[in-house]
Amino acid sequence: MTRLNLEQLRTFLAVVRFGGVRRAAAGLNLTQPAVTARIKALEETLVAELFDRSAGGMKLTKRGELLLSYAEKFEHLSELVARDVIQPEGVEGRLRLGVSETIAQCWLPELIARCHERYPNLDIEFDVDISTNLRAALLGHELDLAILLGPISEYSIDNVALPGFALSWYVAADAPEPADPADHLQRPVLTYARNTRPYREIKDLLFERVGPNVQIFPSSSLSACFRLVEAGLGVAALPRALGRRFVERGTIRSFDPGWLPHPLQFSASYRGAPTSHVIETAAQLAREVAEDYHAGTT
Repeated sequence: MTRLNLEQLRTFLAVVRFGGVRRAAAGLNLTQPAVTARIKALEETLVAELFDRSAGGMKLTKRGELLLSYAEKFEHLSELVARDVIQPEGVEGRLRLGVSETIAQCWLPELIARCHERYPNLDIEFDVDISTNLRAALLGHELDLAILLGPISEYSIDNVALPGFALSWYVAADAPEPADPADHLQRPVLTYARNTRPYREIKDLLFERVGPNVQIFPSSSLSACFRLVEAGLGVAALPRALGRRFVERGTIRSFDPGWLPHPLQFSASYRGAPTSHVIETAAQLAREVAEDYHAGTT
């Protein structure tokens, strides 16, 4: 009697979804030889070739297409068992989490703590990057969950909306106070990295309200922006939740030029298929943590 190995089936699905052995190995945290060995063992068990390797790629054979439909059913049933039968402390595996710097500086530690409390045997890897890169990594199967400026408008992605971050304009505490606070914007404006939504919005608003000669210094580091504002090297519109501690220690102050960029809207985004109750739960925990954080800072 043929006995199917679920790990071999999962590896088979990964090769199909990632489009090859190399990317599947990275997604499964395995070596390429290990992935190749699992596929070979599965083919030997089934006495069938699952991939046509003569076309310069990993194209499914007719037998492979047939197995794909059954493997997806196995995967779905396995996920239901993991969700409904296995206790959370028995869940093992890896969660690849990507977050923007704003989140990393605000409530990422609490999110990791809650995920670890829920799933103590789950390995959590996290990366901090700009939202553009996080989106690409999520769509490229390099991340399981991305907390970024969203939502992501892709049919394959589910988005959990998170509370927004209001922005405030900041200047060094010892900067001279002009008669018109808007005159602060004649100084260099420090802002988000060039290929981000907040940068584009702030640049357009500055060109409209101040003029095309305004100096804009983009940065991928919010910490650097705050330090440069403290040093009197420019002004910036930055998250109020992060600016509050600098204001309280007297190194910067807020000012009102008569307008503000829109609040930053984040989402916890993940691929909707294949379904993973662990990733879905982590996204819901992100929303809970975010709501608790904003309730405590308002």
